[in-house]
Amino acid sequence: MTFRKGQRVELFRESRDESWEAYMREYIGCHGVVTDPDTSINDPDALVEVSLEGKGTHRFPQDCLRPLE
Repeated sequence: MTFRKGQRVELFRESRDESWEAYMREYIGCHGVVTDPDTSINDPDALVEVSLEGKGTHRFPQDCLRPLE
């Protein structure tokens, strides 16, 4: 899936990606907005930067995100 800047997403599960960190578990279930989808690289394995509501901005693997729209 390709994410777009400004798209609303949910962090809905733990990722199987090697870049998943244990601290990310606390954000499962949170909603946010994609701020940097890394479309300039166009790499489906690249991390996506998401601004989570009340939790700051973080980079997550794509397989743990799903669109809300």
